[in-house]
Amino acid sequence: MRFKPCIDLHNGVVKQIVGSSLSDNNSVNLKTNFKADKPPEWFASLYKKDKLSGGHIIKLGKGNEKAAKAALSAWPNGMQIGGGINMDNARKWLDFGAESVIVTSFVFHNGIINKERLKKLSNHIGKNRLILDLSCRLKDNKYIVVTDRWQTYTKEIITHQLLEQLSQYCHEFLVHGVDVEGKLMGIETPLVKILGEWGKIPVTYAGGISSTGDIKTIENYGKGNLDFTVGSALDIFGGSLLKYKDLVNM
Repeated sequence: MRFKPCIDLHNGVVKQIVGSSLSDNNSVNLKTNFKADKPPEWFASLYKKDKLSGGHIIKLGKGNEKAAKAALSAWPNGMQIGGGINMDNARKWLDFGAESVIVTSFVFHNGIINKERLKKLSNHIGKNRLILDLSCRLKDNKYIVVTDRWQTYTKEIITHQLLEQLSQYCHEFLVHGVDVEGKLMGIETPLVKILGEWGKIPVTYAGGISSTGDIKTIENYGKGNLDFTVGSALDIFGGSLLKYKDLVNM
């Protein structure tokens, strides 16, 4: 189990946002926990110094291209990039310095997995450069994959069968528990159990982590198969519940 850092970009600024408040309108009803006064490359340089490879940069909507490029330039091949990635621009972001690209909406098209798109993208950039974002929300006691800045429910349910099916085309999964993202209210334990019991390729869990107890639960139920990301609870993002240096040294 590893701590993987993040850089969430909104309007070109590093922020921590309550995930369920995101919408097509970038300002209406948006709940922001943290807005950085440091540029994204400062965070990327910090992660590079502390050798925290495999973290992700997420572009939350438009207006983040310049900021994302600056972060990637600060640590070439050290971080992943997600947000609007598709067949036309995936290679470009790898050339800009991303270690891998993270994809959701392009693959989960019209509510279902578009196998043709998935296969073409995997073949185009290579399975070892592709991460699938399976961020999800709880509905009818099932964790449903959501797309379009977590607003649109697909028909795909997080199951071992889905993970097995998709793992043929990527080398890692990123999974946000969207309903608890940014709320400092604890993790989606049932989701962690599902992910941890599978454990055939790397999986990074994010969402609701606000204590060392949450991290211990991920370790226990994840059976050592899950990595994790911490956002709003972390001191470098204005939080008071977890210290960045403690996670670096764990």
